[in-house]
Amino acid sequence: MAIKLDMGKAWNEAVALLSANKDVVLVIAGVFFFLPNAISNVALPVPTELEALLASGAEPDLDALRDVAREYLGSIWWAMLLLGLVQAVGMLGLLALLTDSTRPTVGEALGFGAKALLPYFGAQILSTLLIFAAAGVLIGLGALISPALAVLLGLVALVLVIYLAVKFSLASAAIAIDKMFNPVRILQRSWQLTKGNSLRLFGFYILLFIVFVVIATVAGMVFAIFSIMGEQIGFFATAIGGALLSMAASAVMLAVIAAVHRQLSGGSEQTVRETFD
Repeated sequence: MAIKLDMGKAWNEAVALLSANKDVVLVIAGVFFFLPNAISNVALPVPTELEALLASGAEPDLDALRDVAREYLGSIWWAMLLLGLVQAVGMLGLLALLTDSTRPTVGEALGFGAKALLPYFGAQILSTLLIFAAAGVLIGLGALISPALAVLLGLVALVLVIYLAVKFSLASAAIAIDKMFNPVRILQRSWQLTKGNSLRLFGFYILLFIVFVVIATVAGMVFAIFSIMGEQIGFFATAIGGALLSMAASAVMLAVIAAVHRQLSGGSEQTVRETFD
C-alpha cells in the first residue's frame, strides 16, 4: 500500500533540514544559485523592446513579440545553457549533502553533482520528450477531427502535462538520494514514489508556488522603491533582489523535494536524526 503524503510533516522536515544545515546551504546556494542569477540579471537584461511590448497597455503584437523573443533567446542560449549546468551541479550536490547519512564534505557533494550531471539531463530530456509526445498526440488527433475537439483535447493535454510533470518531479531526488544514473530507471523511481500521491503533490507544489509569487510580488514593490534613487540603482536592486529570491526559492524547493522523497520512500526517523545531527 502506497504511503500517503503528509504535507505538514514534509514541510516541517524541509524546514528542519534547512535549519540544521543552514551554513552549507548558504554557501552552496550562494555560489550556485545567487551568483549565476545575479550575473545573468545584470549582464543579460531583458531587451527594452521586449519590455515595451509587454508593458504596453494595448494588446501586444504577437508576431513582433515572437520575433523579439526569438532574437533575444538566440543571442543568449549559450549563457542559459551554462547557467543551467552550474545550477544543476549545485542542485544535485545540495540534495546529496542534505540527505546522505555518510556526511560527505561540500567538495564530495559537489563532485557527485558534477558526476550526476549527464544522467540528470538525460532524465530531463527523456521526460520532456514523453510529455510533449503525449500532449502532441492528443492535440494533433483533435486537430485532424474538428477545431472544437482540438480545444477539448488541448485542455486534456494540459492536465496530462501537469500530471506527468508531478510524476517526474522526484527525478532529481532519485539521482541524488537513491544514487540512480540510468535515465529510464530514474523516471521509473520517481513514478513509483509519487504513486497514489499525485494530487497531494500537485496541491503542495501549488501552495508553495502561490507563497513564492506573493513574496516575489511584495519584494518587487520594495525593490522598486530604489528606483527613486536613480534608474541604475533601481536596476541593480531589482537584479540582486531577484537573485536572492531565486536562491531562497531554490533552496526551499530542494529541501521540500528531499523531505517528500524521505517520507514517500519510508525513510526512518533514525536516518532523519543522523542527517540533522
